[in-house]
Amino acid sequence: MTTCNGPQAPSVAAAAERARTVATRAAAALCLAGRDPSRPLAHATTTAGQVLVLVPGDGEVTAALDRAPDVSALLMVSDRAPVPLRDPVRGTLWLSGWLTPVPEAERRAAAVAFAEVRPEEALLDVGGAAALLRLDLAEVVLREGPGCAEVSPADYAAARPDPLAGIEERVLRHLDRDHPEVLAVLRSPVPVAAGETARPLGLDRFGYRLRIEGPGGHRDVRVPFARPLTCAGQLNAATSRLLCALRAGSREA
Repeated sequence: MTTCNGPQAPSVAAAAERARTVATRAAAALCLAGRDPSRPLAHATTTAGQVLVLVPGDGEVTAALDRAPDVSALLMVSDRAPVPLRDPVRGTLWLSGWLTPVPEAERRAAAVAFAEVRPEEALLDVGGAAALLRLDLAEVVLREGPGCAEVSPADYAAARPDPLAGIEERVLRHLDRDHPEVLAVLRSPVPVAAGETARPLGLDRFGYRLRIEGPGGHRDVRVPFARPLTCAGQLNAATSRLLCALRAGSREA
């Protein structure tokens, strides 16, 4: 059993998948030129790859679009670890392009597409207390760790989020809170110095990521599955096989 230490340059497809995965996170800021960043009510990238943003109907963003209905904008999405860490931000996604109101004739279909990936009560207020906007992408940049990857808008639209994205938070919190013995096995192939602790950092179809924190800083390591998963339903069996392999490796060492 091996672990992958540090960042590696992702392939185009991998970077696009990671970008779509980070886009599922809720924390975001919307930036228009010459204005302070604001927090949208919600945002979503639809199954078809269209970026939609929900903002207050009487807010500054809506007022700016009333004056110029096609403005350059940046949507910044933050990916934060689901467990408390000293440095909790795992990555940042920058989606930049031209922001326009969704035409009235297209609002219902756009709201349905939004709700399919992120149900939001504020969608019921579109056309009144909320405004639904479309961000036509010109540039997509993903930062994870010390490196950045640029993804073409076409590759971003064609990609899909990691199949475990919807359950990652729940699984990692449960692991961190209730299963220190499992965490100890997952970290067993990783050299850990005195004073260092291992915390769950991430989970995707390729395996678990651990954050090794110590007095002098931290490092991230990956503990991979034997093969990538294709759906969340495979997680329990894949984790059991991984733990068995790690325990066997510990006995042989």
